[in-house]
Amino acid sequence: MTDYRRALEEAVRFLREHDRFLILSHVNPDGDAIGSTLAVAAMLEQLGKSYVLVNESGAPDKFSFLPRFERICNLSQDLAGDTFSAVIAVDCADASRMGDVRHLFAPDAALLNIDHHPTNDAFGAVNVIRTDAAATAEILYDLNEAAGLPITEDFALCIYTGLLTDTGGFRYSNTSPYNMEIAARLLRYGVNPGDVAERCLEVITLSHVKLLRQALQTLRMSHGNLVASVFVSRQDLESVGADREDAGGLVNYCRNIEGVEVGVSFVEAEPGTVKVSLRARSRVDVSEIAKQLGGGGHAKAAGCTLRGTLAEAQERVWNALGQALGVNADE
Repeated sequence: MTDYRRALEEAVRFLREHDRFLILSHVNPDGDAIGSTLAVAAMLEQLGKSYVLVNESGAPDKFSFLPRFERICNLSQDLAGDTFSAVIAVDCADASRMGDVRHLFAPDAALLNIDHHPTNDAFGAVNVIRTDAAATAEILYDLNEAAGLPITEDFALCIYTGLLTDTGGFRYSNTSPYNMEIAARLLRYGVNPGDVAERCLEVITLSHVKLLRQALQTLRMSHGNLVASVFVSRQDLESVGADREDAGGLVNYCRNIEGVEVGVSFVEAEPGTVKVSLRARSRVDVSEIAKQLGGGGHAKAAGCTLRGTLAEAQERVWNALGQALGVNADE
């Protein structure tokens, strides 16, 4: 038996041995985080278990079409001092990515950690980590199978959403024969691929368009034109009525410029807090850079949150990129 299969069996025991669960995903969640959260909820319902879904940042409205979306709480909602002895974290590259949620853990809390990030530090009592999986949703498909549970329409939609978003519509290099096979199987359970792609990949807010127009005016080329960066301040967000969610995807405009190896977006999410997103082409493992700066992710897509001003965040990231590329920022 492989280590992965053994981990899946341990996770199945965890699900069966407990009756009430807290399900968490990473702060500023994406389609895989939300899809995986809701897929676990669907599995637990089949097992006759109860659960509470929490995300520190709340869930982006674009995923409101997913079943049980309305049950995801953020930390501003009153949970009546509730604590949980069984915790499931999905798509969290390390424990800090769960956010400020430790007050929800009972003193005897056991944690099941399900994730696909190479930077995951196995912070759970039970860890199911497969770094070659395109998405955490791919691992949950395997877990559902290991538990002997049928695929429901709700479960299929959540897993498909996680796969679609984390592979960029099955365009990124993490697309594999296996995850394409899973996606094909899920279509048999009522998933409408055109509808999911429209909601997750195509529709953008007017605020995003306005913010994009502002951000592109800040575009800077550095490191011998191998790095392209854009910068968004709190004032920029406020001037167009945008929020942090509207800044999602700006980094891709940088990375997609011909000849660029690394794209970076710097977004001042709160005064003194800068969210950094990194996207790489081939020469740089940006997960290593993000990890140096207290973040994590994948070789070609990673991020971190830095304290300080936009200028201070830029200096730290550009210095790290200079070391990785062997080219100074001003060359």
